[in-house]
Amino acid sequence: MNNNCRFKSSYFILPVMVSVMLIQSNSSLAEDVTIQTPNGVMIGDVSDNSAILWSRANRKSKMTVELEGDLNDDKLPTVIVNENNNFTGQIHLHGLKPDSIYRYKVIFRDLDHEHSQSEKLTGSFRTAPRNETQQNIKFAWGGDVAGQNVCRDEKKGFPVFSAINQQQWNFFIGLGDLIYADGLCTATGRYGNPQIAGDFIKSADLYNYWAHWSYNRKDPGFQRLLANTPYLAVWDDHEVVNDFGPLHDTRSSAPYTPGEHLLPIGLKAFLDYNPVSSATEVTPKRLYRNIRWGKHVELFLLDTRQYRDANFMPDNQDAPKTMLGREQLTWLKEKLAASDATWKIIVSSVPMSIPTGFPPSGGRDGWGNFDQDGGFEYELKEILRFMQQHGIKNNVWLTTDVHFSEGFKYQPFSEHPDFNVYEFVSGPLNAGLFPNKAFDTSLGAERLFFYGAPKKLNYSQALAYFTYGAIEVADNGDMTVRIINALGDVVAEQFLPVQ
Repeated sequence: MNNNCRFKSSYFILPVMVSVMLIQSNSSLAEDVTIQTPNGVMIGDVSDNSAILWSRANRKSKMTVELEGDLNDDKLPTVIVNENNNFTGQIHLHGLKPDSIYRYKVIFRDLDHEHSQSEKLTGSFRTAPRNETQQNIKFAWGGDVAGQNVCRDEKKGFPVFSAINQQQWNFFIGLGDLIYADGLCTATGRYGNPQIAGDFIKSADLYNYWAHWSYNRKDPGFQRLLANTPYLAVWDDHEVVNDFGPLHDTRSSAPYTPGEHLLPIGLKAFLDYNPVSSATEVTPKRLYRNIRWGKHVELFLLDTRQYRDANFMPDNQDAPKTMLGREQLTWLKEKLAASDATWKIIVSSVPMSIPTGFPPSGGRDGWGNFDQDGGFEYELKEILRFMQQHGIKNNVWLTTDVHFSEGFKYQPFSEHPDFNVYEFVSGPLNAGLFPNKAFDTSLGAERLFFYGAPKKLNYSQALAYFTYGAIEVADNGDMTVRIINALGDVVAEQFLPVQ
């Protein structure tokens, strides 16, 4: 594809190799106790002075890191990984310098056998620039991986990640449904191709949630991306079960236990396999957060699942439903009002106007009410009205979930035609393809583009419809949004001049 983006030469990063090497030892037990790292390494939630390194071993051991780069603090922590977290570990790095390159090595060491350790998992990343720094920014986003039995191809794996890895990004947003915990991966895929079968069933216990995460993270292209590109993790419904919320996260048929809440189990697995800076000892389950990247970009990553009202409840002006919950909604308003970034980018796992929720009789799962009163439209209008009243311009929403790509321009208040909001939908990264041109018009929606698959196609044809979104913000603040498929082709493009 034609790439006119400019990058400093220091942005070049060599691919990381994630093969397993057995460490030789004089001990006769060396081969038995050698530590393996089946899921690679990840750098997550990078800011201008901090980051989180994630990895996983195959048994109890000590996770350590070696870091090359300009540090304010040369004391690097270690963590013990154990069976309670499926042997995953996260090391929080602090005292980093803004807009700086760091190279790292992650090593797991045996607690009892001094000669036994893992291979060195290597990678690099660049920290965010200072808030006042005006520079070109390029990032990607996408969601929906291994859904509807569209899983790791026997030869290609998840091919979209090879396409994403053809370019260098400041960060990548994994925007929900990064596993399908309520699905299966069989030896033959939905589109007829041979697949790597998953060693799991539908997740009704922690072991199977972990197994879904591990399966997806074994993909070499995905591992390469995560090792060298700051990763921002967001969840949606299939990290737990379809269309879930705290009031409808149970299932009654096998393998589920009637009445058992799945949200706490899925949330633990998500936090074990994803670095989230807002999930601290004080707020251990908090997923919503904001991340600043220089003068032009501030991200507001929402949790659209953990605090929502039931989908089947009616949504009306006198008693509006909430998707975010009071605390998160207040946080969002305060952070939007305080932001001086050129672009305010709201990251929502569910779309604004495309109807979702299955079956529809159970209520709408996204923001829009569409053909009923079972969505979350009044809370969305409250957010948009707040933005309009506070003069918050250059607003973009990034969403996924619907398994096709689409762009919208909204003019939600006819009396204020100069207030515009944009939404860009990408995906799926690698899942079933379900195009739908219907959308809710009550927010003054205008479709900018639509890219969806035909109803019948084989695997090679499907690759053209596995997509991710890419955004470039020029150093003068102008934005270009692109939808790119697994073949590397730009299939849609929209230019947004800064207001």
